[in-house]
Amino acid sequence: MEEQEAQEQRREIEELGTSVIRTERGTIHTLTIIGQVEGHQLLPPTAKSTKYEHLLPLLAMVEESDEVDGLLVLLNTVGGDIEAGLGIAEMIGGMKTPTVSLVLGGGHSIGVPLAVAAKTSFIAPSAAMTIHPVRLSGTVIGVSQMFDYFQRTQERILQFVTSHSHIKREDFLRLMLETGKLTGDIGSVIYGEEAVKVGLIDRVGGLSDALECLHQQIEAANREGEE
Repeated sequence: MEEQEAQEQRREIEELGTSVIRTERGTIHTLTIIGQVEGHQLLPPTAKSTKYEHLLPLLAMVEESDEVDGLLVLLNTVGGDIEAGLGIAEMIGGMKTPTVSLVLGGGHSIGVPLAVAAKTSFIAPSAAMTIHPVRLSGTVIGVSQMFDYFQRTQERILQFVTSHSHIKREDFLRLMLETGKLTGDIGSVIYGEEAVKVGLIDRVGGLSDALECLHQQIEAANREGEE
């Protein structure tokens, strides 16, 4: 039986990038968001990707499960599909289950809303986050409606980030529209301490810090349930 459970856990790690940690302090579901967030278009098989059709039902399961006490989200992503990324972020942001995110390596582009979606967010000291305007690949029709779509999509991201973090709207816009920081592009790259200083991420820390914070959230939730 134990061997069967071990095999199932290995399969989940390999296929979905998830695992379940069971200790006396509670059961934590660990979710990784890596590579590129894949949307409606399939990425090449050589590209590491996170598939939203896997994560959405998985997050619903975590929220409804009586066995899972908390969710730890580990991020090292270059970004990807906007709507897929926002969909995942909205799912995490709407959970009652205790949630903590940890940016490792990078939480770029649409990875920014994913990082701030959890109740408490952490970033490793060496990790980076790229903030830039909305981009669109493929054919772009040069009409006012297209630019209006860009602006409204950008506003969706802006509202989500500012409502799930402590960064001010004007500061996020400044970082997004900065010139001279990225070669041949508009935007900014910020690192661990700076991300916390501007209010985008809650704390600088590593895995043990994120786990300890999640256990504290779980203990607080358990106390509320007993009252």
